[in-house]
Amino acid sequence: MPPTSSTPTSENHDSVPWYVWCSVAAVTFAMVGVHWDISWHRSIGRDTFWTPAHIAIHMCGVLAGISCGYLVLSTTYSPRSLLRDCSVWIWGFRGPLGAFIAAWGGIAMLTSAPFDNWWHDTYGLDVKIISPPHMVLALGLFAVHAGALILILGQMNRASGALRERLQKLFLYVGGMILVMLTVLQMEITARIFMHMAHFYYLVALVAPPVLAGVARASRFKWAATTVASIYFMFVFLMGRILPLFPAEPKLGPVYHQVTQFTPPEFPLLLIIPALALDLVWRRTAGWGTLRQALVSGVVFLGLFAAVQWPFASFLASPAARNWFFGSKYFGYYVAAGSLSARFGFVGAEKGAAFWQEAAFALVAAICTSWLGLAWGNWMQRIRR
Repeated sequence: MPPTSSTPTSENHDSVPWYVWCSVAAVTFAMVGVHWDISWHRSIGRDTFWTPAHIAIHMCGVLAGISCGYLVLSTTYSPRSLLRDCSVWIWGFRGPLGAFIAAWGGIAMLTSAPFDNWWHDTYGLDVKIISPPHMVLALGLFAVHAGALILILGQMNRASGALRERLQKLFLYVGGMILVMLTVLQMEITARIFMHMAHFYYLVALVAPPVLAGVARASRFKWAATTVASIYFMFVFLMGRILPLFPAEPKLGPVYHQVTQFTPPEFPLLLIIPALALDLVWRRTAGWGTLRQALVSGVVFLGLFAAVQWPFASFLASPAARNWFFGSKYFGYYVAAGSLSARFGFVGAEKGAAFWQEAAFALVAAICTSWLGLAWGNWMQRIRR
């Protein structure tokens, strides 16, 4: 049964419900663990399953599965549950829509663990983000994040006053974590060396506008896109500054680059600039239709993002960025001295018509994903269950 626009009666206490805090903790565990695990692979190599990074990732699945599973069961079988009147029926069970989605995500995440071990035992060790077991994990992660977002949203849309404001902040936080998660999945194909290609901007346009637009429209907060982009920026920035503080050394070979500390992620993308512009645009175009807003939003996002990220990529390749703050000096142990990354070079931009064709694809992608995000946000405004 899909969520409806009706407003069921529900509890409206001043405190944030325990299951909301569990969902926020789950997505935080997930993104800390994922960045830590990628750094572990880049610095040490494939290790035992029982690394702290793996445990942090799968704590997300355990927490989401247990808390949301309990929430569904308690709502289904307890006649005193305050959520019974604001729940959906799925396969004979009753509970908030977000709880069903997050619980499924937790199960998928835990299923990916033995699959990943079998994959490595069968096909050897690797440090790739994109592999079949990792995609199962990614689907589970996405479901946990989406479930947490909708779980908070249903509660937020039923609340008022101070409670709604607190839930709105948590909603924006989870939106930022979704942006972190999607950019992690693209990490290998949106590295600095690709930032002077039109294809790089096409890839980013596939994931950033729908999150910024969807969360902003659903939250109804005037600086929502800026807040989401700021949460993304600060999270990735802090992970990049904290991880190198801890020692590490490779356990696999060949070792092309000597590593003595955990290798951090690259400096976060400058999504905060187009996000700020989008917040201003949406405020001035509030009376426009979704399609007109999407056309303007796509142009604004892509134009401003390319205008700031292209020259900033050149800066990241310069000696001025080879320090702890900007992090351009860090490489995984498998990066050869003669590689393009180690030489601070770029994959050349597409030539002639190919560049403009790819740029056109990027613009179309930014417009389409902006429309999807705005439409998604309109739908989320109606969620009460």
